[in-house]
Amino acid sequence: MKLGVFTVLFGVKQLEEALDLAQSQGLQAVEIGTGGYVGKSHIAPAELLQDQQAISRIIRMTGERGLTISALSCHGNPLHPNQEQALADHKDFQDTVRLAAALGVNTVITFSGCPGDSEHSLYPSWVTCPWPPDFLHVLEWQWTNKVIPYWKEQSEFCKQYGVRVAIEAHPGFVVYNTETALRLREATGDNIGVNFDPSHLFWQGMDPVECIKALGSAIFHVHAKDTHIDPRNTAINGVLDVKPYSDELNRSWIFRTIGYGADVKVWKSIVSTLQKVGYDGVISIEHEDSLMSVNEGYTKAARFLNDILIREKAGEMWWA
Repeated sequence: MKLGVFTVLFGVKQLEEALDLAQSQGLQAVEIGTGGYVGKSHIAPAELLQDQQAISRIIRMTGERGLTISALSCHGNPLHPNQEQALADHKDFQDTVRLAAALGVNTVITFSGCPGDSEHSLYPSWVTCPWPPDFLHVLEWQWTNKVIPYWKEQSEFCKQYGVRVAIEAHPGFVVYNTETALRLREATGDNIGVNFDPSHLFWQGMDPVECIKALGSAIFHVHAKDTHIDPRNTAINGVLDVKPYSDELNRSWIFRTIGYGADVKVWKSIVSTLQKVGYDGVISIEHEDSLMSVNEGYTKAARFLNDILIREKAGEMWWA
């Protein structure tokens, strides 16, 4: 496995500076954002597709630093009931796929999206319980009429470009756990897989190690981000928490730099289990820790994971 970073961490910097920061911590890969919810992107696919020299420059810049591009990330909602929003996110996604092929990158990361509850909706509707029974009618309508048809079509589109899609399971979207990720993959094709992000699983009460075993070869890419669950706030209010992420004192959980939620033993188990199921891709550092600066969170995560990966490789050599 290789260690990488999601370059939106360094969105205020130029791409070349972001690549330097990746190289400075001994990383081997970068995941580059191309649009959506996650912050400022370093590249605009629609523009780059018209500029072969710029594409060649990105390939050259990464190669000169001993880096590879693990994935392009386009986190939007192409199933949004607002058609203007849906079409914009859909275009971003397809342009990202085309750009990935041009860059020689075989993985695009995105969300599954979430429709509304009908053709007349204004906003997405995320179903989280089976009662009252209206919710199950909504869920069936979403999957049958929107989710599966859309992703079947995109699966075929991506095959034309030799690109696979890594869906990031995220609450608020129809794919948010292991079961829904596997349901989408089964219905749409084996080039639809998972971007495995433990931080979205921890607070739902899921065990990332068991999820890795269940997902197996469906894991196309991995994010490294942690979650701290506040025992008192969770005991009072549970984990479904709509308070702003900036209200750290009162939230049931917050995202943290890796190692500040789960301990090192858990992360070692995650890395070891990824190896057991045959994953040999990139673990990409993501930073959404409101209690640390980007630089502090990034450097601590890089050191933490480099140590685990070095020991893991030493173990591989020992047992070989």
